[in-house]
Amino acid sequence: ELEKIIGYAFEYGLKVIMKPMVNCRNGVWRAHINFFDLEVVCEPKWSRWFAAYEKYILKYAEVAERTGCMMFVIGCELVQTERKEEYWRALTDRVRQVYHGLITYNTDKYQEGQVKWWDCVDVISSSGYYPRSDWEKNLERIHETVKKYNKPFFFAECGCMCVKGCQNVPNDWSFKGETDQMVQADYFEHMFREIADHPWVQGTGIWDWDSDFRERLPDEKGYSVYGKKAAEIIRKYYAGNGVFS
Repeated sequence: ELEKIIGYAFEYGLKVIMKPMVNCRNGVWRAHINFFDLEVVCEPKWSRWFAAYEKYILKYAEVAERTGCMMFVIGCELVQTERKEEYWRALTDRVRQVYHGLITYNTDKYQEGQVKWWDCVDVISSSGYYPRSDWEKNLERIHETVKKYNKPFFFAECGCMCVKGCQNVPNDWSFKGETDQMVQADYFEHMFREIADHPWVQGTGIWDWDSDFRERLPDEKGYSVYGKKAAEIIRKYYAGNGVFS
């Protein structure tokens, strides 16, 4: 199924970035996956977790190589794991043995300067769920890390729900309030204008577009942009008709 959808994208002249993601069965956000740094008998261990994670990632790295994906994301928002630098460096080396395109890692918002192993990937990326009013100062902060490692950068994820007030906490998927599509549309418009002043930002990954949009309309309040006012804003900028032109 995955290879079929990649082929479908190629038929439309699209390039594909593959980003395998893990989620905890009990609903805990993946950023909180964590174990003792000192391995203890009868306790969960980093070595076992990374062994399992490597098996998972290499499977999809092989698919990315076979199908011709232009970039492969070796992890997404696994914040507590990021301090285990030796494991991530070893994993990157293993991925390069089976996949020969660009490699990136998607850290979470505000964590761009905390990752110490950006030198071993080709591209720096993060989830840009920044409050509408804070984009400029966060772009300036991120740029310091980008300059330090002299790597390309893009936002692997960015988005906002269609809920009044969500523009102030766009990362909070549980945020409650009145439905308002213009909140999402305005958020993207503002984000694109801010990014346009920082040409070192080389792309944005929009969160999200539901895979089953043909079967049912996406959540009216959710992040999906399909059929919403934000989709036209995104189309304008991606087509080069906005400030990016």
